[in-house]
Amino acid sequence: MQFVGQSMAFLDAVERASRAAAISRPVLVIGERGTGKELIAQRLHHLSPRWGEPLITMNCAALPETLIEAELFGHEAGAFTGASRARAGRFEEADNGTLFLDELGTLSMAAQERLLRAVEHGEVTRIGSSHPVSVDVRIVAATNADLPRMAHEGKFRADLLDRLSFEVISLPPLRAREGDVRELAEYYGRRMAAELEWSGWPGFAASALGELEAYEWPGNVRELRNVIERAVYRWGREDQPIAEIVFDPFHNPWQDDGVLGAGETAGETAGGVVAPVREEPGAVVGPVDDLRAAVDAYERTLLADALDRHRWNQRRAAAALGLTYDQLRHCIKKHRLREAA
Repeated sequence: MQFVGQSMAFLDAVERASRAAAISRPVLVIGERGTGKELIAQRLHHLSPRWGEPLITMNCAALPETLIEAELFGHEAGAFTGASRARAGRFEEADNGTLFLDELGTLSMAAQERLLRAVEHGEVTRIGSSHPVSVDVRIVAATNADLPRMAHEGKFRADLLDRLSFEVISLPPLRAREGDVRELAEYYGRRMAAELEWSGWPGFAASALGELEAYEWPGNVRELRNVIERAVYRWGREDQPIAEIVFDPFHNPWQDDGVLGAGETAGETAGGVVAPVREEPGAVVGPVDDLRAAVDAYERTLLADALDRHRWNQRRAAAALGLTYDQLRHCIKKHRLREAA
């Protein structure tokens, strides 16, 4: 269980988890996908008096609604079609330990009602049985949903939310963790280099670090790990700093996705909408002998102008041009554009 980062927002969340670990009260962990909610649940368990007992994890979104209750609370033989033998649920498996419920906001109202009873009374009843079973379980739940809003709209039980929110730990998205992108990149880069049995670690080129820190990271730490491991694997030159970063592995460099797409003319977008074409200083106007050369020259002018206007912030320039970041990078390489010193 490795926590990497030095930003105050991140360290505050880790510290709150450490403090809450000592008492067996429910904890609700809130954060975007990929922010490390399960790592916080593991910390809450391993620093608690229950550390020697099971930590049982269940993703509430991974099962169809018809099976959620059977998975949580167990069932007796013959309770429903396919239930050939009795089976304990996750609550019984986690007895004396911790039950981590991920994607809590996806639970049905019926499952929420049974969960509330289990939390309030410390007992569960298997499907097909009338005899409750006592359990001693500490609940840690996680979600990226706005549960208070869902409760206000009647989509989540307000009484269950009250019971589960003794402590609420909000994990910051990676874009809000100042300085942590570089530290995480170094950490996962070194690990990948060791996995590939490199003799040393060359680090990242300054340009690559700039790209990493400018990116918004919608998938947070999970996305960063994938991007870094892919970059190290594809680079393959352990004696040179890593200088190429691919954020979108699905981008096809052979697809005609430049400023002018296949079948388009200057001033026409991929959606068929005619956009105004402004004349640039030095642009060729009038008859031309080589259409492709003229189009390339115009494309290069558009790219250079957008990059200059946005001070070579490639994310902003890409957005202004209606391109993805990787599409813009492809165009920059195609036209061999360089930022002025």
